[in-house]
Amino acid sequence: MKFLKTSFPLWLLVLAAGFNACQKADKLPFYGEGTAPVLSASAATVAPVPADSLKVALVLNWTDPGHAQDSSLYKFVVEIDSVNGNFNNAVKKVVTGTRSYSFLARDFNALLLSWGFQFNVAYNVFIRVTSSYGNNNERLSSNVLTIRGTPYKIPPKVTLPPSGRLFIVGGATEGGWNNPIPSAFAIAQEFSRVDETTFGGIFNLSSGQNYLVLPVNGSWDSKYALPTTNQPNVEQEGNFAYYAPGVPGGDDFRSVATSGQYKITLDFQQGRYKVEPFLQQHGLPAQLFIVGGATPGGWNNPVPLPQQQLTRRNSVLWDVTLNFTSGQAYLILPTNGDWGRKFGAQDAGAPGAGLGGNFVPEGADFPAPATSGSYKFSIDFFTGKYKLTQ
Repeated sequence: MKFLKTSFPLWLLVLAAGFNACQKADKLPFYGEGTAPVLSASAATVAPVPADSLKVALVLNWTDPGHAQDSSLYKFVVEIDSVNGNFNNAVKKVVTGTRSYSFLARDFNALLLSWGFQFNVAYNVFIRVTSSYGNNNERLSSNVLTIRGTPYKIPPKVTLPPSGRLFIVGGATEGGWNNPIPSAFAIAQEFSRVDETTFGGIFNLSSGQNYLVLPVNGSWDSKYALPTTNQPNVEQEGNFAYYAPGVPGGDDFRSVATSGQYKITLDFQQGRYKVEPFLQQHGLPAQLFIVGGATPGGWNNPVPLPQQQLTRRNSVLWDVTLNFTSGQAYLILPTNGDWGRKFGAQDAGAPGAGLGGNFVPEGADFPAPATSGSYKFSIDFFTGKYKLTQ
């Protein structure tokens, strides 16, 4: 066997390898940790007007967190939260490479309205920014700013009823598809106006049927209906639209899976409807009577008729005008002469309870107004509130 010859002795190669192994490597560079950014805002109050919708309403700026990375790669997450400020359900805006974020008035307004804030009412909004490397490492959260935001009024997504009234009609209702609605059901199938852009009602609905919402009882010319039935949970919630006279389209609302009393909310501002079971004890009454020491008939039950029977105005609203005696109390009964069921004040001792508040089944006696006189008593089963006005 032949061996290859080499010009370097073997011992010299071993010595060179050992020498290299003893050489110390250069120190690795040390990168310090970043610093939590400090957040600031151009204003502590944001209350634009509709005319300024395209103007910048709020500018956020924050300091350099000093991450060990090219600053153009920094990632910032601006979080905006409402009410609690715990940021569990915050709206997030991602910014890369720049330490500023601006809100147009219309965008900030839309954010406020998405939380259900009322027009022209100031609310606290909480804002923070979290910085990190581009790959989300080394997350550092800033201080939290509290901004007072006031949403301005914008046109509702769905046209409000020109009549100012709404009726439910269809196979799912007690009156069926008869239009006009039979007189025995017409009042019970009318919605109540909750506020400027919200209507609500409580209705007896049959399962497996459909219905529509009409602005005029007795006319098919215009309607509120579904733009499509291809919506998740369409029986419980979804989008609805207005179909003016001569405008084709629109699908029937789909009724519930189980027959019963249901609370329907139509939010024209957002263009959304919601259907939920009405499970309140005693249900929705068909008639109401007022009894008590504060009333002319006293605690006598049955009460004198028709003076102390409330008038039903729509599916959820009743009222009566009476002389009330101060220092006394009263109750509302669904059946004249029957003490077995009643509606009373949720908190009879609350400030102003003599002129209004929340009511509940089997509640306490309503307190009379502080001053005797003629008052209109109203009770609304949609809002769960009562009030007295002169």
